[in-house]
Amino acid sequence: MPIVGQSAETTDWVSRFADEVIEESERRAPGKPVVVASGLSPSGPIHLGNLREVMTPHLVADEIRRRGHQVRHLISWDDYDRYRKVPAGVPGVDETWAEHIGKPLTSVPAPAGSAHPNWAEHFKAAMVDALAELGVEFDGISQTAQYTSGVYREQILHAMAHRGDIDAILDQYRTKKAPAAAKKQQKPLDEAEVEAAEGSGAAAEDDGSSGSAGYFPYKPYCGNCEKDLTTVTSYDDATTELSYTCNACGFSETVRLNEFNRGKLVWKVDWPMRWAYEGVIFEPSGVDHSSPGSSFQVGGQIVGIFGGKQPIGPMYAFVGISGMAKMSSSRGGVPTPGDALKIMEPQLLRWLYARRRPNQSFKIAFDQEIQRLYDEWDKLDAKVSDGSALPGDVAAHSRAVGTAAGELPRTARVLPYRTLASVADITAGHEDQALRILSELDPDNPISALDEARPRYDKAEAWINTQVPADQRTIVRDEPDAELLKSLDEASQQSLRLLLDGLASHWSLDGLTHLVYGVPKVQAGFSADATPKELPAEIKTAQRTFFALLYQLLVSRDTGPRLPTLLLAVGQERVRALLGE
Repeated sequence: MPIVGQSAETTDWVSRFADEVIEESERRAPGKPVVVASGLSPSGPIHLGNLREVMTPHLVADEIRRRGHQVRHLISWDDYDRYRKVPAGVPGVDETWAEHIGKPLTSVPAPAGSAHPNWAEHFKAAMVDALAELGVEFDGISQTAQYTSGVYREQILHAMAHRGDIDAILDQYRTKKAPAAAKKQQKPLDEAEVEAAEGSGAAAEDDGSSGSAGYFPYKPYCGNCEKDLTTVTSYDDATTELSYTCNACGFSETVRLNEFNRGKLVWKVDWPMRWAYEGVIFEPSGVDHSSPGSSFQVGGQIVGIFGGKQPIGPMYAFVGISGMAKMSSSRGGVPTPGDALKIMEPQLLRWLYARRRPNQSFKIAFDQEIQRLYDEWDKLDAKVSDGSALPGDVAAHSRAVGTAAGELPRTARVLPYRTLASVADITAGHEDQALRILSELDPDNPISALDEARPRYDKAEAWINTQVPADQRTIVRDEPDAELLKSLDEASQQSLRLLLDGLASHWSLDGLTHLVYGVPKVQAGFSADATPKELPAEIKTAQRTFFALLYQLLVSRDTGPRLPTLLLAVGQERVRALLGE
């Protein structure tokens, strides 16, 4: 399933990165599979901003597969990271979860009522399901499994042996240089200090442990309380004997690091260690990891200590939600990929990430904007089908509808999303009524079963039910508005008569569209087929006035679903009654 058009004139951002990654992989590891990577922390709901961490390398990896190369897309689940704080708004979680702050995410209980064994697995599961629906192929790596099984033991011992070199690199970027004496007395952050540091990213990008024994890039988890609020008090390179004390519970012990598996390298050392261990060629990073002194920049130097090289790594911009601020995974209530896939098909969500370069920010619509996005997508789909789409748009479309493994499942009968949403709104879950309306949209080629319009119909119905406020839902009147009908002037009465006279002969989506737009034209002495260029500007005003009258008579509001869809939904007999025939 090749991408159309890969000449110099038509390459897109994905193709350009694929060229670079293939070339770099051949230089570093000739004959071996290309390795791209993502990292996700299941510290809370994994949101749509985090999805860019996956979609960027996924799209590049998929392009490399399309070209016939072997490629591995690694997703490192950072489930051995510390539990930093209790996210707000997560069902089944209350303030008692604060007692687990400092423990590995896999040692924290899952939210109440969860079927999963721990906190990390609970939030990981939802992301795994979403990635499957999106067609993302990956190799998942649990960092808990890696560390606790001793996979990284040699790397940990190597880091400890070169702790002075690591400290020197980190010291170049430390903005507050402490005097040497004070530096040796520095203690690890306690819970309150960690919370205070979170906004600046200091806690998330911990440099390591500096106590009286000096600097160490390794944090043991306490053998008593399981928390990482520990300080290494001594270490012997020859015997690997390590002593630590816990700042939380006072526990202390001495262990041999060459057989101890209850701790991890600090983040700024852990990330470059993994680059070298896995041979990562391509891994993007968010803007928060790409600023001066941040983990990606520092990691570019530390990776050499482990004998590796920094990956090609574009900085990606934030993803927003219509009407919401920048997303944070440590807070509840932030939309996740699973939330998005309830209201939109995977093709549309893939397209939103594929059509924008990584350094371009964009928003994902959960409000009325989703209807416009779907209109844009359907227009592109039609242009691709008839061959009129631009090469870059063709490439983004191809990446959205499928992968190297084949096309994603799609809706058999594509109907406008806004039409389906209107039908779902008006019928309020009555599938027989929804099928009646949809079958009348195109009498020459009627839909015979609601399944033909699925899953798009289900997505539109979910959007109506979960994202549209109750006061914006459509409720058709039970009885005519007799008072309003009596108050109408002659021109308004005439417009209703023209509409009613044309209902029977125009009873289809296209026919009713032509009719409702045509009535004000005919009233003004023009042909119903007259184009906007042939009409005076006041015709638009007359159309808006006419539409508002119909909405008032049908749903007691000035606006509502598109009128052709609304008329079909209400049914011809009921429309005639409500319009006073």
